[in-house]
Amino acid sequence: MKDYPPYVLVTPAKNEEASIEVTITSVVNQTVRPAEWVIVSDGSTDRTDEIVRAAAAAHPWICLLPLPPRRHRSFAAVVQATEAGVRALTVADYKYIGLLDSDVRFQPDYFQRILESFESSPQLGLAGGVVIDLGLSRYRFPRNRQDVPGAVQFFRRTCFEALNGLLAIPEGGWDGLTCARARMLGFQTRLLTELVVDHLKPRNVSEGGVLRRQWQLGVRDYAVGYHPLFEAAKCLGRIFEPPAFVGGVARGIGYCSAAMRRRERLVPPDLLEFLRAEQKQRLLEKFRLSKAVAKAGVWSN
Repeated sequence: MKDYPPYVLVTPAKNEEASIEVTITSVVNQTVRPAEWVIVSDGSTDRTDEIVRAAAAAHPWICLLPLPPRRHRSFAAVVQATEAGVRALTVADYKYIGLLDSDVRFQPDYFQRILESFESSPQLGLAGGVVIDLGLSRYRFPRNRQDVPGAVQFFRRTCFEALNGLLAIPEGGWDGLTCARARMLGFQTRLLTELVVDHLKPRNVSEGGVLRRQWQLGVRDYAVGYHPLFEAAKCLGRIFEPPAFVGGVARGIGYCSAAMRRRERLVPPDLLEFLRAEQKQRLLEKFRLSKAVAKAGVWSN
């Protein structure tokens, strides 16, 4: 087999005994394995640590980093645990670094194909597969092909180090901001739709029921600085996704409630400006496309 440049992985985990063994199996079965994999147990109280220790005993390139329990739950904890894992890496000569959730499953050549994408695209700084919750269609992909979900973000090392750390946003959304920051720094970001990753539990399931989760996503969108028009278009675009109508409404209410309370934003001004400029450009392109389709329909009649 062709020699590939070394890569490392960092995984934050908290009480993931139901899924982490599946993720470990996916990594162990890779055609190109990581040089090192640090799994950060963020105060787990179930069997997570036990499962990881057993895997580390069988595979010396796996390392468990246990952290003490936290007093308060926050989406920022994911970033803090991840950065603790990055600091704990002992392999120094890696070229790529991947951030991997502890509740995903993927094909045996997943990382090999990602490495091939990077090696053939020198400007590519951040990439990853499409993450789809179990039970949802594996053929319905996001419209945005530039943003990579945090569950599977894979970086060229120069890109990751240029970021100078991840943004720990209490409401979540650090992954989208990371992609925007990478593009702001001149790197390409790409969602690899040929690689589908199974997400073993619903997104932000810790928030509660589906409407509560949609409301929280609206709060998150405000916290990371989404433009109001872009958020409105986003809610309308999801109006027929389950739960039909009420999901989009709940998301919009979450955004508006955060706006009315003037919830604090931790996004740097230059990144906020860049993010909103991208969103306005996407809205403009969609408007132009809609006009073109409408005009073609008129002429075809």
